[in-house]
Amino acid sequence: MDSRTSDAAESPSSQPDNPRHSAHPIPWLALQQLLDSALPIGGFAHSFGLETLVQEGRVSTSAELEQYAEAMLRQSWSTADAMIVKAVYRDAPMGNWETLWGVERLVHVGRTAYESRIGVEKIGRRMLQLVASIYPQLDWSQLIEAHRSGRCFASHPLTHGFACYRLGISLDAAVQGYLYTCIVTCVNNALRLMSIGQTEGQAMIARLTPKAAAAWASAAAIQPEDAYSNMPMAEMAMIRHETLYSRLFMS
Repeated sequence: MDSRTSDAAESPSSQPDNPRHSAHPIPWLALQQLLDSALPIGGFAHSFGLETLVQEGRVSTSAELEQYAEAMLRQSWSTADAMIVKAVYRDAPMGNWETLWGVERLVHVGRTAYESRIGVEKIGRRMLQLVASIYPQLDWSQLIEAHRSGRCFASHPLTHGFACYRLGISLDAAVQGYLYTCIVTCVNNALRLMSIGQTEGQAMIARLTPKAAAAWASAAAIQPEDAYSNMPMAEMAMIRHETLYSRLFMS
């Protein structure tokens, strides 16, 4: 065998099956994977107060569920969690990591309920472990090292935003995708708590999806440091969840 042929056969570039030398992921397809409800990050185990609202009769119909989800979109998910995603795209290109971790801390400690804070952290850590495993060719070191040293929580919105940034996904798509996962998680959890059929649940998701874009359009001008949540009933439900007589969810 010619030595040049032998060298080429043994070079890393000629081994497409090696994941560390694979091509960069296709952004829009990578986003589909991140938004898959089957993504094993544990979102199905957390209702974030919805279980309390259902047990107390505050959310008992599909119409009330849709109103609740829309309110969370406009007054919490887009104005609080999405601000962490926005901060990733603002601070990561400049290497302003401590500023980014500060925004995450601001939003995260604002979660009144202990269960909810822990839940968002668990989902985020599992997502970080997953994306680092399936995309080893990308650099996750800043987030991994910051979490190990206690400088950040690696919460779900931070990990989602960081993953989207690394995968080359636009800010608008990253935020709208995060809001979509919030909607889907809420509706899917309601299917286990309420008398709602699968078709009705999917129709609700379809109606809420454009409202996710509208919520982000309304919140996009907010600076990450001005993040806020204005859902006191939901916060109280999250707090009371740990004292429920029976529970299906961890939070």
